[in-house]
Amino acid sequence: MGSQSIYTKENLLDSNEFRKQAHIMVDFIADYYENIEKYPVLSQVEPGYLQTVLPKSAPYCPEPIESILKDVQDYIVPGLTHWQSPNFFAYFPANGSIAGFLGEMLATGFNVVGFNWVSSPAASELESIVIDWLGQMLVLPKSFLFSGSGGGVIHGSSCEAILCTLLAARDLVLNTIGSDSIGKLVVYCSDQTHSAFQKASQIAGIHSRNFRAIKTTRSTSFALSPHLLRSTICSDIEDGLIPLYLCATVGTTSTAAVDPLGSLCNVTKDYGMWVHVDAAYAGSACICPEFHHFIDGVEGANSFSFNPHKLLFTMLDCCCLWVKDPNALIKSLSTSPEFLRNKATDSKQVVDYKDWQISLSRRFRAMKLWIVLRSYGVEKLRNVLRSNVALAKLFEELVATDNKFEIVAPRKFSLVCFRISPSAISKAKSSIIFNSKSETNKSYINEINNKLLESINSSGGLYMTPTVVEGVFVLRCAIGATLTQEAHVRMAWNVIKKHADVILNMHV
Repeated sequence: MGSQSIYTKENLLDSNEFRKQAHIMVDFIADYYENIEKYPVLSQVEPGYLQTVLPKSAPYCPEPIESILKDVQDYIVPGLTHWQSPNFFAYFPANGSIAGFLGEMLATGFNVVGFNWVSSPAASELESIVIDWLGQMLVLPKSFLFSGSGGGVIHGSSCEAILCTLLAARDLVLNTIGSDSIGKLVVYCSDQTHSAFQKASQIAGIHSRNFRAIKTTRSTSFALSPHLLRSTICSDIEDGLIPLYLCATVGTTSTAAVDPLGSLCNVTKDYGMWVHVDAAYAGSACICPEFHHFIDGVEGANSFSFNPHKLLFTMLDCCCLWVKDPNALIKSLSTSPEFLRNKATDSKQVVDYKDWQISLSRRFRAMKLWIVLRSYGVEKLRNVLRSNVALAKLFEELVATDNKFEIVAPRKFSLVCFRISPSAISKAKSSIIFNSKSETNKSYINEINNKLLESINSSGGLYMTPTVVEGVFVLRCAIGATLTQEAHVRMAWNVIKKHADVILNMHV
């Protein structure tokens, strides 16, 4: 037996070793960003690939960081879809920045668990301050801010924000009418609302038959109609049901559609409903004065959320939620076990964020948001957001000037929805009578556009994702990756045209 005492514990946070390995890691990541365009944007690996190259069990002895990073480069990087690539145009961006990275690094370094004020006062207080800063940048009403009568919290995702506010709304009503009436509660959204709302309603115990996804149409740019909302509510009331909650969206996932907040809130106030505004994607743009009108009417809502990790350079994960009535959240979500009791909490003078979210544990997300806002300032952030919109306008113009393509929904913010046009397919099939309105040919048009998307993505040069609206298969070009410049947008368009020509010649 060696001379080392069994009570001697190895230091796994040795400062010198940390400094050495951290420098190696930073260099590795910097090299990754520098070379990111060399990789296929969409990973080309097959399912289960990693099982064939990694050991079947963990190593018994330590391995050096250099060996680990070699395996990262050889085995992990090929299995990544490169969200930070300048040629990433899929989903919505999760764009990064130096400040966001360093903020994440610092938060990880401190590694505090700020579930209540006393567990790390700075974590709680900085969050309250930075959430008000951001609310002011959005020109939210004072009723949503700590400096007014409301307040905010940073969650990991919009899914959490929607669920928490739905639980608060549910309990407010059930405390009045009795928990046995939960089967009568009805929630509302459009058919363009993110599926996170349906998932939240299931978790909250809302019966699936009481989930209303109201149809939208191209004629209203896929926005929720206040008239249809009211008629749906009235029908439910006639059936003895209770309208509970509306999830309105600013920047839907499919087409970036914007629901008319003011008109919708005018409807819901007649029925005492909770209104949540999900601006996960488009909320960032609304810090620019020229886009602020998209959230006009938010003063009539009960809660509002958006994701700085999408377009505001804050790195995943970061969703900011504001509520007019924090006590409604706290009553639904708080617990007070003896081991968390303390004088600060009992004084009622502090914010204990464990009572504003689902889980107890929480990360120091405010740190990275604070560093991003300080490092870049409001004006620089606005200008970068404007640049993304300008690049989307450029892409839109390129599509509009090519008669083989059509814009399917009006461009909003930096998302362009397009497809090969029915007329181009009809022209290519000139030897056949082609009615683009027949169901058979509608399906064929969708098939051609689906093949185009598959061809583009399999090339590795860029990555886009689809949607379907009114039965129409649509290609989405979501611009906003930090590294994307004009040259990348023009390159993407050239790739799209090239693949479209091949698809039309082969399949039509």
